[in-house]
Order: sequence, then C-alpha cells, then structure tokens
Amino acid sequence: MQTPAYTLEEARTRKTFLALMWAMSHPGRPYALPVDGLDAYRVMGETLLDLETSCYTPSFDLSSAFAQGGARPLPPDRAQYHFYPELLTSHLETVAQASVGTMLNPDRSSTLVIGCELGSGRTFRLSGPGILYHTDLKIDFIPDAFWELRRKVVRYPLGWDIFFVGRGQVVGLPRSTMLEKV
Repeated sequence: MQTPAYTLEEARTRKTFLALMWAMSHPGRPYALPVDGLDAYRVMGETLLDLETSCYTPSFDLSSAFAQGGARPLPPDRAQYHFYPELLTSHLETVAQASVGTMLNPDRSSTLVIGCELGSGRTFRLSGPGILYHTDLKIDFIPDAFWELRRKVVRYPLGWDIFFVGRGQVVGLPRSTMLEKV
C-alpha cells in the first residue's frame, strides 16, 4: 500500500491549523501564518470552512474564494465564521449580529477573523485561561467601538472567539480572556 503524497496545499493548511490552534491556546501570543495579506484570510478559510460550515464577509474577493471551497455564505446573524480583512466602524452593526451562543449551546457562537496591525497601537493586558499571570497585546486599526461591543456581549460562556490577523501572524482572543486597557 502506497502512502498518498503530501501536497504543498496540505502543508500550508496544516501550518495554518497549528497556528490557529496555538493562538487560541495561548491568547495574545502571535503565531506565524504561511502567507500574508488577503491570502492569509483565504488560507484560514481553506482551513476552517467546509461544506458544513457557514461564513459571512463583506469582502467580495473572499466570499468568492470561500464559495469555491464549498463554504455556505449566510447572513451575519447565522454565520459561524465572520471574516473582516479590514474592520470599519460601518461594519460594527454587522459584527453585533454575530451569534454569542446560548447558555444551552455556547458552542453555537460565531468566530470572528479580523484584520489589524499587530505589535503597535493600543496596549491591552490579557488574563485568563492559557495565560500565566498576564500578557500584553499591542493592536491597532480596530475601531474603539469594537472593544466596547466585545465588552457588552462577552459573558462567559457566551461571546465570540476572535482571531486577529496582521503582518503574517495571528493572535487568538477567546471569549474566556479578560482584557483591560493599559
């Protein structure tokens, strides 16, 4: 019996999966993605989305790429994954529609993938599961109103899990992570 060839696409998806897994396991710590720019969102879509998952994005390019991979586009209030390569203040009404789950089914919350500038800008102190004591996260190009929106909706176990993407890296912010402005 011959082992199937391990393709470059499989290697890229595996590296992306590991970066996403470790980013959620260690909130606030950046992990390298195999690609940068809009391609980072495409490969995250290849990794996270399939015929049984749904997504929403305001980006026409991403929605086309995700549809080719078989992902189901749904309205923001029903989509499991939201992709915002650039989070504008005008998107916040849409973000607010993302599911936070229910007390019976907190796993039905949405996961947000948001573009930003990592390593500069506002500093937040993160604490919670996966963080020894605390860690600081510098992040820019996220509207101030987003942080207030997150504060209002996150009531563990309810809330969103978030991946911030920038400079070819990803940082996880699970709903269980507390953050404060420094």
